[in-house]
Amino acid sequence: MFKLKPFVIASLLPTVLATVLATPLATAQEQNKNKLPEIGTAGFSTLSIDKERLIGHAMMRQVRASQPVINDPVLNEYINDLGNKLVKNAEDVNYAFEFFFINSTELNAFAFFGGHIAIHSGLLTTAANESELAAVIAHEISHVTQRHLARRLEAQNNARTLTTAGMISSILLTLVNPTVGMAALSTTMAATQQNNINYTRGNEKEADRVGIKLLANSGFDPMGAPNFFRTLANKFRYTSKPPAMLLTHPLPDSRISDARVRAQNLPQRAIQPQLQFELAKARITARYEGNPSDNVIIFKNKVKKLNYNLKPAAQYGLALSYFENKEFEAAKKLLELLHKNDENNLFYVDTLSDVYIQTKDFTQAIEMLSKLNLLMPNNQVVTLNYANVLYEAKKYQQAEILLQDFLLVKRGNFLAYDLLTSVYRKQNKTALMHTAKAEVLALHGAYTKAIDELHSGYNFAKKLPLVKKRIKGRIVQFQAQADKLKRL
Repeated sequence: MFKLKPFVIASLLPTVLATVLATPLATAQEQNKNKLPEIGTAGFSTLSIDKERLIGHAMMRQVRASQPVINDPVLNEYINDLGNKLVKNAEDVNYAFEFFFINSTELNAFAFFGGHIAIHSGLLTTAANESELAAVIAHEISHVTQRHLARRLEAQNNARTLTTAGMISSILLTLVNPTVGMAALSTTMAATQQNNINYTRGNEKEADRVGIKLLANSGFDPMGAPNFFRTLANKFRYTSKPPAMLLTHPLPDSRISDARVRAQNLPQRAIQPQLQFELAKARITARYEGNPSDNVIIFKNKVKKLNYNLKPAAQYGLALSYFENKEFEAAKKLLELLHKNDENNLFYVDTLSDVYIQTKDFTQAIEMLSKLNLLMPNNQVVTLNYANVLYEAKKYQQAEILLQDFLLVKRGNFLAYDLLTSVYRKQNKTALMHTAKAEVLALHGAYTKAIDELHSGYNFAKKLPLVKKRIKGRIVQFQAQADKLKRL
């Protein structure tokens, strides 16, 4: 799988939100202070849905820049398929949801403005089955659909203890980094701390109620929620440092028992192990946890001792561990067997593409991916792997055309822009290289750096009048987006 080349953009989460939100929301607060509240619109007087959506996009750019987001198209496809299976059965959906993994063994998940939901990778490897993972996601979806963050802001506004900008900064910092954020929150909200705790518990109870119902309505086992709660409680009962999730999602015994009663009153489902879930779990273990040589031993033992829910997933974990340990021929042999039995499985296709690159089997890789590209046009896993194989095979023009077509319909895919940057560099298309790099920076919220890249590209586009016009237009657009954030 093509991986984004690492670069660091400083985290601006609290300061950006303070700058973005302070003035207009304070003004709105003064204008609305004598108005009677409207019943049934909790959260609306503080923050409109349109403003939530805009702030959510800005937040997502900052999270990409400051957190270890897993930029893995295969896992991204899996978690968004799972999340959207739940979303389509949810009520009061006002956004197109986006789900993503953060590379962390710390157990946590959080939702923020605009339907963005982060799941720490450790949650997936801890969950015993897909219903348990879906229970966590359903809970976070319910926080969004019930507009708990906006309602929390409204409750604190009514207490008149803190500016809205300060609240958003500390609350969202709490979500992303609970230890630091809770300290900020306790400092800024000392006068109303107990009220805030009570309000949070009310939100958790409501998200449990709505989330468990959503879980059942989406075809999952509703017992996934109390079972996962019990796993968390048992695992950390006697530890001095609870996981991040229990800092932002308190888990008293009463909450576990309430969840169990609710789940038992819904239709029970005996669900068989799901291959995609087991493959995702194996992929995170083999690629993002431990070290490759130890993982080879772990998965070898799983296969030998039949210690697995589904054999193909254990074999896939072993193949991926072989690959990470640079045992490419062993990985190739196992993956080709898996792929032969399930040719359209993107987990196998992705890793087999990586193996073929390492073993220089470009013809086999191109044949496999070209067929899938006809079957699944503009699928991010297929397109990015196909373009990466073409790049490694030095077929730069084909890779360029493939990525350009993909970005016409997937403009927000910064992995594609990053790969396109490399493709342009190899062809000495310097102006276009800078424009593609600018898109990557903009998608991380670094508009000033993105505009600088566009200016650099403009200087290399003297004989490319159409490119110059596009660059000038994009500079105006980036400046407008940066200004919009300041005016929110």
